[in-house]
Amino acid sequence: MLPAAHRLRTAADFTAVTRRGRRARCGSVVVYLLADADSAGVSKVGLVVGKSVGASVVRHQVSRRLRAQLRERLDLIPNGAKLVVRALPETSAATSAVLGRDLSRALDKLTGGRSPAFSATDGRSGSSR
Repeated sequence: MLPAAHRLRTAADFTAVTRRGRRARCGSVVVYLLADADSAGVSKVGLVVGKSVGASVVRHQVSRRLRAQLRERLDLIPNGAKLVVRALPETSAATSAVLGRDLSRALDKLTGGRSPAFSATDGRSGSSR
């Protein structure tokens, strides 16, 4: 579960991020990032998992796996930024490790690699070994 302070909640926020934010597709996810230059607040994250991903049970499984991977990567999101992750149909067959790798790659693209590095193969921080 993502901390309540980090959840994107309103439809207006989702719309603003997907329309005005920068976008990166990596593997089975599309990540949108809208960063405010003068915002020093908490970063917020939202998920879009549509019916094209699968039935209700599959969508909820995908959502849980994505939330777990995002929770580990909250420190990679710039302060005050808003992030939306859209799951593509192939996420239903992807493992958590693959989802983590895809998220890390997309965040690296969007932040220009200025965030703490995650290994592209296993999703673990390079400094924790």
